[in-house]
Amino acid sequence: MNFRTEKDSLGPRKVPADAYYGVQTVRALENFQITGIPVSHFTRLIQALACVKKAAALANMELGLLPDDICDAIVQAARDVREGRLDEHFPVDVIQGGAGTSVNMNANEVICNRALEIIGAERGDYSRIHPNNHVNLSQSTNDVYPTALKIALIWYCQDLLKEMEALVASLRAKGEEFADVIKMGRTQLQDAVPMTLGQEFAAYSVTVGEDISRLREAITLLRESNMGATAIGTGINTVEGYAEAVCRYLADVTGLDIVPAENLVEATSDTGVFVHVSGILKRISVKLSKICNDLRLLSSGPFTGFHEINLPPMQPGSSIMPGKVNPVIPEAVNQVCYQVIGNDVTVTMAAEAGQLELNVFEPIIAFNLFQSVDMLARAAFMLRKRCIDGITANRERCAALVRMSVGAVTALAPYIGYEAAAALAKESECTGRALIDLVVEQGHMSRDEAQKVLDPLTMTRPKPGAMRD
Repeated sequence: MNFRTEKDSLGPRKVPADAYYGVQTVRALENFQITGIPVSHFTRLIQALACVKKAAALANMELGLLPDDICDAIVQAARDVREGRLDEHFPVDVIQGGAGTSVNMNANEVICNRALEIIGAERGDYSRIHPNNHVNLSQSTNDVYPTALKIALIWYCQDLLKEMEALVASLRAKGEEFADVIKMGRTQLQDAVPMTLGQEFAAYSVTVGEDISRLREAITLLRESNMGATAIGTGINTVEGYAEAVCRYLADVTGLDIVPAENLVEATSDTGVFVHVSGILKRISVKLSKICNDLRLLSSGPFTGFHEINLPPMQPGSSIMPGKVNPVIPEAVNQVCYQVIGNDVTVTMAAEAGQLELNVFEPIIAFNLFQSVDMLARAAFMLRKRCIDGITANRERCAALVRMSVGAVTALAPYIGYEAAAALAKESECTGRALIDLVVEQGHMSRDEAQKVLDPLTMTRPKPGAMRD
């Protein structure tokens, strides 16, 4: 391998001659061999960094701080980065010390060397265009990294929103398909009162839909940028008007409504928005996992469980038990949800550990948030495509369980009283006799009256109210 020599404040280092990154990226590769996952794995982050560097160059040129020709080269290089042409040159581990400095310098070096190439210079010829003096002009890792993190997170969350909306539509469609399937509702895993399978699935669509609204609200909080803060929020090494200009360009470059933070010192030290987003992702996970728990219960059996629904068979379920098919898709989603819940704990602890004017733990916050939102989007797609869309109802099984249950006795309470209804339930359970026969024999109601009251369909909705004159 051929090398070129670059140097920084710590001394010289060999850099692969064909690399667009430089000496500080090499040091990061030596220092941080942790996850084996490079930042390029999260392509949205690389795209966001490119947007930040382009916006900064344009703002610096507008304010007379950056020559037009250098700005043009940086803008073209940033475009190449955003289009994914240089992803392999972002090898820094997603977890590193330095509050994201290694990632920021990786971006500075790649864009700088590509810009040098654009103007006909050699990579590493920093006398022409410099990673710090030009690409990082008016910037610090402490405003670049969190801003790029927020932009990337918005894009990832938008991907998740699309999958959640599709999942809601699928659940709603099942609610309509199963609207006439009478079954027993259950509380505490015990028979409760009749409902329809459609009501159960419609409820799932609503509970996921609620979190679509919550996630959209969280995205609006991510639009606030601390660009122009530089090191700690005081704006050192910038000029008046830069913060507003860079956010204006950033909004134009990304198509997002990026706005400057009201207080740059606060915005540089506070990571509360990441805690909030992580909390929403945890909430989504808790709900999705609960739905998957229900699907596994409702499909359990087929002969010794509830077996009210059939999940589409995806693969043989056992290496030793022929014919066994397991609910592998809900199980996989459960595990994704557990991971996201664990990630939320990490984000919480990292945000709490911030000190004074900066939180140095944003790399682990970024890693966990990106992983969580990406896994949830994939899990929502998998759950919809490979499970929900193919669910069928065991109508006869549902009806048989309703007939066998004494849960319908609840409907008698308003007519014969709670104690009499409880006594009937106990007698029916002990003797195995039908409720309707006991009600008629004991003189509580005529058979016609009992049939109307104990009709399972009437129990799935409120009784008509008494009309007042």
